[in-house]
Amino acid sequence: MDTTDILTPELLGRFRSRAAGYDAANAFCTEDFEELRAAGYLGAMLPADRGGWDWGMERMTAAQRLLAAHAPATALAVNMHLVWTGVARLLAARGDHRLDRVFDWVGAGEVMAFGVSEAGNDQVLFDSTTRAERQPDGGYRFTGTKIFTSLSPVWTKLGVFGKSEEEGGPRLVHGFLDRGDGGIESRGDWDTLGMRATQSHSTRLDGAHAPAERMHSSLPVGPTADPLVFGIFAAFLTLTASVYVGLADRGMELAAALPAGRTSLKAAGRSYAQDPDIRWQVAEAGLAVLGLDPQLRLTARDLDDRVDHGPSWFPRLVALRTHAGDAARRTVQLALQVSGGSQYSRGSELERLYRDVLASLYHPSDAESAHSTVANWLLGAPQG
Repeated sequence: MDTTDILTPELLGRFRSRAAGYDAANAFCTEDFEELRAAGYLGAMLPADRGGWDWGMERMTAAQRLLAAHAPATALAVNMHLVWTGVARLLAARGDHRLDRVFDWVGAGEVMAFGVSEAGNDQVLFDSTTRAERQPDGGYRFTGTKIFTSLSPVWTKLGVFGKSEEEGGPRLVHGFLDRGDGGIESRGDWDTLGMRATQSHSTRLDGAHAPAERMHSSLPVGPTADPLVFGIFAAFLTLTASVYVGLADRGMELAAALPAGRTSLKAAGRSYAQDPDIRWQVAEAGLAVLGLDPQLRLTARDLDDRVDHGPSWFPRLVALRTHAGDAARRTVQLALQVSGGSQYSRGSELERLYRDVLASLYHPSDAESAHSTVANWLLGAPQG
């Protein structure tokens, strides 16, 4: 199954036509999501023998990039489901089958969500403010608040983790909650500047129970070489980067298209597309995208091919995510600069994209974390 067999021009056109309405109403991208689900897109990364298309990271990121160029909030919403299928695939390819249950769930129609982010937790996967309490059945009860829970209106399985006080010291325990479990409240608090159609509400956990069969990992607090951590970072950062590369693509496309519709009184009615200053700025947008394109494709391909980059893997992943966000913000801003004042009006596509692309400032790894990761790789951890 090829990307264009699913993301047809007709389908993408419908998605783009709905995006403004979802944004204005602060509404979930329901119709887009149902069309993607009906097409089998949510199971694209499942092995063929489990009903999927056997897509790896390279094909999935290419599809997400194309989707994001037409409906970025829709792409970011479904991205969080795809992260879990991506983690399961990356682990299984490396002989680690602890998340194979995700393939079964997704094949059966479950919608996965990512309950990891916590307000004030700049340790991300290396610590947690959520409390996990071991139960007699071997499961855990989770109490805490997860933020940015994309797909809040439709998810059925929520991947979570929390800190448990165990014999020998605290552990970070990972498992999945079912939508029908008690102690789960979606706060309905998503009223943001952009990416509004993701409906990424906060999720309050109050003793939510994951039985033993839905627990999968127990890790030490702090950095660890466990493959789960690599899998989550790799799938999340690469797939999220693909959304912002798609936004950069659309920014470049609009930067090139819009000046031709404007004429200059000073230049005797000539198109702004002939103005050397405008052309310079459009070229800047093109340079940003052309530099990002091979970085995304090669990183995704290396994940599929299990290339061993050793200690440089994490710097490569955070560099990709950082560069994608930076390029997307830059190209959309350049498109605004060359397009004239009409695009500043509420409801224009560029006005919406400008707000959407600012979400890239907040996804892990943010700029501070990315620089710290790369500095530690090059210089070692700071002393004292």
